[in-house]
Amino acid sequence: MSAAVQPAVSDEVIVYKKRRTVELVLLLFAQTFGLAGWIITSLNLYGTLPEGLVPAAALWYGLGIATHLVVRFRLPYADPVILPAVFLLNGLGLAMISRIDQIPEPPANDAATQLLWTALGLSLFAAVVFVLRDHRRLQRYPYLMFIAGLVLLLLPLVPVIGVTSGGAQIWIRVFGLSFQPAEVAKILLAIAFAAYLYEKREVLALAGRRVLGIDLPRPRDLGPIAVMWLTALVVMVYQNDLGTSLLFFGLFTVMIYVATERPAWPILAGISFVGAALAAWRFTNHVPRRVNAWLDPFSDYDRNLQIISAQFGYAWGGLFGRGWGLGRPGLTPLAKSDMIAAALGEEIGVLGLMGVILVYALLIARGFKTALTSPDGFGKLLATGLSFAFALQVFAIIGGVTRLLPLTGLTTPFMSQGGSSLVANWIIIAILMIISHRGRMPQAATAAPREAGAVDDATQVIAR
Repeated sequence: MSAAVQPAVSDEVIVYKKRRTVELVLLLFAQTFGLAGWIITSLNLYGTLPEGLVPAAALWYGLGIATHLVVRFRLPYADPVILPAVFLLNGLGLAMISRIDQIPEPPANDAATQLLWTALGLSLFAAVVFVLRDHRRLQRYPYLMFIAGLVLLLLPLVPVIGVTSGGAQIWIRVFGLSFQPAEVAKILLAIAFAAYLYEKREVLALAGRRVLGIDLPRPRDLGPIAVMWLTALVVMVYQNDLGTSLLFFGLFTVMIYVATERPAWPILAGISFVGAALAAWRFTNHVPRRVNAWLDPFSDYDRNLQIISAQFGYAWGGLFGRGWGLGRPGLTPLAKSDMIAAALGEEIGVLGLMGVILVYALLIARGFKTALTSPDGFGKLLATGLSFAFALQVFAIIGGVTRLLPLTGLTTPFMSQGGSSLVANWIIIAILMIISHRGRMPQAATAAPREAGAVDDATQVIAR
């Protein structure tokens, strides 16, 4: 068994404390940041407290407390830091969307819609926690998960419901509501990859043919997962969704590397990425434009207005920012969605944006810790893949907004306007917390008779 997914076996049992009260205190503190941003914006713009402050605050804190109670009673040993970190990011996103809503005349009301999406995401979070009592149940259906994920990816190509926006055909519209199925497909395909790779981890680690000094696994072992991966990538490239394609590419690479511990996979992935990037540069129209906007944005002021305005916003905000409501983030196109990090950087400054990045880093670190403490290999792979997807997405979007990288069109998790990404990310957090609970719960609880389909990997489980 590969050491990367083999659980530790020891006679020592480390029992973690539940720390739910700590989570509640951190949660209320985190929620206050978003609420304070909304209040300060109103004070700076109008000199008065925002209308509907009391019911809005009651709803916001009520959502947090209700979610905490779900975790307290269903996942008492889950990581106590993940939920507060996510609420902090979600709240800051809501506050900034509400701030940008004040720019047009009359003001828009996108923040209220985003709050409804937040409530829906939290409802699905609770549903996953109640229904999926053991994440190992997901291990039984790798091919079904792949088929479901592929169907979701293909939905935007259906003529009646498919919608093209911004040159990418990645949306569907049903009953007047738009949704991006790839966000949910990302979860299903991650589960499918983790289940298959864990089941085949030993045969995938066997050397097959040697190519350019790299030992590859046997084709019959790699074939099914390679077909899954390539099919998903081809669909997304055809839909012109290269940002999500990058996420899937990185997700698959890190999961197969963790499953096999073979350095050949990152090497092959790097070579493939360079080749794909060159092909995209040569045969697509928008990739050269984005690279040009990255390297020389002032060569075409009209076409590159988005990234130019973002840079001016950073410069005007400086180190400490203009203050909530005192900047001009509305000058940047798509400030509520693609460029919300630039809007935050203008109003809370570079230091504030660095703080947001540190919160993301904390969330990702706790995700990887969840993978380390998971008592089963499937949970390790799944938590690793989902956490790495968060890391890659944050790096790609904030790197693009700050001109460290070309823009990719990805969303800023939990902060950008839009329900698809927000709902899907709350489902991911639910899965991570379920895995965390299973890894931290006492040994006596984990030693209960396993349910049908669950896979136990060791006779001794260390609970932390």
